[in-house]
Amino acid sequence: MPELPEYIDGLPNLCGSEKEIDRTIAEHRARPVYLTESRIDFGRINSAFANALHMHQPLIPAGGGDLATADIISNLQHMMENPGIGDNHNASVFHWCYKRMGEFIPQLVGEGKEPRIMLEYSGTLLHGLRKMGLNDVFDSLGAITRNPDYRRCAEWLGAPWGHAVAPSTPVQDFRLHVRAWQHHFAAIFGLEALARVRGFSPSEMALPNHPDVAYEFVRTLRDCGYQWVLVQEHTVEHPEDGWSPRRPHLPHRLVCANSKGETASIIAIVKTQGSDTKLVAQMQPAYEARGLGRVELAGRQVPPLVTQIADGENGGVMMNEFPPKYLEVMREASHSTTPAMNATEYLEHLFALGVTENDLPVIQPIFQKLIWERMKPGDGPDRLARVIDEIRRENHRFHMEGGSWTSNLSWVKGYDHVLSAMEAASSRFHEKALKPGVPSSEGRYRNALFHLLSAETSCYRYWGEGIWTEYGRELCRRTEAIIEHDF
Repeated sequence: MPELPEYIDGLPNLCGSEKEIDRTIAEHRARPVYLTESRIDFGRINSAFANALHMHQPLIPAGGGDLATADIISNLQHMMENPGIGDNHNASVFHWCYKRMGEFIPQLVGEGKEPRIMLEYSGTLLHGLRKMGLNDVFDSLGAITRNPDYRRCAEWLGAPWGHAVAPSTPVQDFRLHVRAWQHHFAAIFGLEALARVRGFSPSEMALPNHPDVAYEFVRTLRDCGYQWVLVQEHTVEHPEDGWSPRRPHLPHRLVCANSKGETASIIAIVKTQGSDTKLVAQMQPAYEARGLGRVELAGRQVPPLVTQIADGENGGVMMNEFPPKYLEVMREASHSTTPAMNATEYLEHLFALGVTENDLPVIQPIFQKLIWERMKPGDGPDRLARVIDEIRRENHRFHMEGGSWTSNLSWVKGYDHVLSAMEAASSRFHEKALKPGVPSSEGRYRNALFHLLSAETSCYRYWGEGIWTEYGRELCRRTEAIIEHDF
């Protein structure tokens, strides 16, 4: 199949090949990715574990002394050029972290072991690394992505290109992030590699819980060909009683209804416990899984899967403790009754037993039970708004800002000065590009899209004040300027 160019007119390939990508994914959708290559005896094992590594660096207007004209560069580049500030001295270690799985996996496979890892890299990180000339990262990752000797061991997860948090990103923009990542990944590693990407990892594990936004979130993932999504344990509930998942080590079915009465669903892999890098750095899921045995699902005895994700480069434990611990545990787990398995590999073995998606227990985003007790899907958005307002006045715990890796951080409150700029830029792009139907293959569309998606990264909200807020507002200003000039 013809491959996509990685850069077009100096910008990463983020759009314009939607039909080709959809066709590729549709052609491969019914084919298992890992089942024939797995080498895991699913009928013999008692349990399994899966670890995922999240990698991200934002793009910042810091390539020069004047904020209004500075080149847009990777934060990693800024760290390398300013080693005396804060923890910037870690930049060279971060660089190694981004490529080291491409070293560990061939080493372990060469020893006859069966290592596994799931990888999630933001598009802003990938572009920043390439712009810095760090091609060794792509060479290292390319081997475990495409080489049949290693590709069963590394599963890539889709992500929003600009590391945007779904609950507070306009739904049309979130879809653009998902599409842009698919374009960029396919342009780097090939369309065949993209066809193997079946799972999605939301930035900051942020799951929308507003019914209309949650529905659009799931519909976007399904429309883009994803089979499953990673969710945080405390961001979902059982619809019948509002409880967190009782059996978090089994896959679930995330079902989201909206105020119009429409429903969308997708398989959910539940990430347990908090988002603590120590859990992954010290391979805690492996030890938890060793204490578990087979459980009943749809009349069959199946092995549970313990799943965890953490930053792959951030913090001393990930930089220093993870490498030797990963190698140690993978050597122990290989060919054991508690092996490492990636999530799609696990699902394919599960479905090969005759389990279907409809057999999986149902969950929905948190606090939706409170809503559906007072209205029905189909009662309309006006009724939904009134119900949300009623519950918010009665229950101080209730919110519609979504759930993420931390329950004490809002992605909306306190960031009005940033969000207003983001919303203005988003609105202008919608009015000038999306609504009139400007072809996504046009250079002006790609240029505006690159700036908009870069501006919507979570970092500009998470840090709240100071230079990061200014970075975000400047990227929004540039987006609007490009739109006003070119459209």
